[in-house]
Amino acid sequence: MVSYHSDVSPDFLRLGQLPSKPRQIGLTHALDKGISVEAMVGILTSYREFIDIWKFGWGTSYVEPRLAEKMSLLKAHGVQACVGGTLLEIAWSQGRVEECLDWAQSAGFEAVEVSRGVVPMSLDDKQSIIRRAAPEFTVFAETGYKTEERLLLPDEWRREFLEDMASGARYVVAEGRESGTIGVYDAAGRTQVDVVDAAVEAAGIERVIFEAPRKDQQVWFIERHGHTVNLGNIGVFDVLALLTLRMGLRADTAHLSTGEITQVRV
Repeated sequence: MVSYHSDVSPDFLRLGQLPSKPRQIGLTHALDKGISVEAMVGILTSYREFIDIWKFGWGTSYVEPRLAEKMSLLKAHGVQACVGGTLLEIAWSQGRVEECLDWAQSAGFEAVEVSRGVVPMSLDDKQSIIRRAAPEFTVFAETGYKTEERLLLPDEWRREFLEDMASGARYVVAEGRESGTIGVYDAAGRTQVDVVDAAVEAAGIERVIFEAPRKDQQVWFIERHGHTVNLGNIGVFDVLALLTLRMGLRADTAHLSTGEITQVRV
């Protein structure tokens, strides 16, 4: 009788590998839009090694009735929990930044996203929040607006990234939303190359997270910047699919697994 060992990982292919956790590059920043605790258990049990940051989208953390259970799961599985930037923006608009950060710390969040894509927040105010949050949290500073009517030129992206990092942001995030049609993308979801180049020039590829919710966008970044590019707003059910793109195990990137794969290609 043949005996099958499903817990044995194959190693007969030469593929690009992600660094071991905790990683500094090759980050996968997953977006929780409100999944159940039961679904989260399955994802983390199976795929925790492939997820680095778990962002509670917009203000879902504020109304999630089982937040304590979710936070415990993330801690147990070695995945960093992050508050979505929209919640902090709304807190700022009501003069409640301190209360929001105190709540996030008491809830067990290790990271916060600081953005100004929704409310009319100045760069100075954004960077003041970053300086306030940086001693207690890993700060992900997001640049880009959430509407087509408000656009930034590449030089403005570059300046904001540089100033956010100088204020204490550990990573900078290029806005893409969960739709992939805003910020670093045009309305059709095509990547704005001049904006990407400005981000990489300002922050270095290791410190930029590109929100890339769509498969075609993920492929573009992997082909341009290598399989260890940091990618964000990945659907929690798409984590393994993204890994196959990174490793060249899907038709879209299979050509990357037929020769030498560099760690980072700029």
